[in-house]
Amino acid sequence: MTTETIVPARAAWSAVIPAGGTLTITDLHGNQAVDFLVYDAADTAVRYSAADTLQAQGGIFLTTGGVLMSNEHTPLMTVTADEVGRHDTVGGACSKESNTLRYGHHTWPQHACVENFLAEGARWGLGKRDLVSNVNWYMNVPVESDGTLGIVDGLSAPGLSLSLRAEREVLVLVSNCPQVNNPCNGFDPTPVLMTITGPET
Repeated sequence: MTTETIVPARAAWSAVIPAGGTLTITDLHGNQAVDFLVYDAADTAVRYSAADTLQAQGGIFLTTGGVLMSNEHTPLMTVTADEVGRHDTVGGACSKESNTLRYGHHTWPQHACVENFLAEGARWGLGKRDLVSNVNWYMNVPVESDGTLGIVDGLSAPGLSLSLRAEREVLVLVSNCPQVNNPCNGFDPTPVLMTITGPET
């Protein structure tokens, strides 16, 4: 069984992915960052851990074969296909506070990923304490030799996708990033497609 949902620009989305099922995220128009959190659906205290993920794979970028590890150092999801080749794990989610600090107080009213995560997470009983460092699919955050991070034009293009297999039943939260103050969305947020495919029988 397959279900498809188009997530509008700037919007949030969530779903439970069954063990063995696949979530495919398609960048419909190109250069759209997709902020992503994942939890064990049976126990949301077990959730994505950037530190465990980076330690397990020995690098800061995700692509095919990368495993999203939990705070118990157990696998949550595995990247099984990737048409882009590199995704960010260190850039974090934009917020009203970080926008104000980076881009000026006039950005305070702008919607941001943290607000998306809080609103969508509340549907599942999650709150601010449940937000952790997230994955940014399609976001290009190069790291210079001196450790400096940049947020630059994305590597994606219209129609490119990545797929993740659930290693157990998981809850996924997504913020289709509304950021317009840096190039992570090409200054023009656009929709993305979420496709859930049931486990092979």
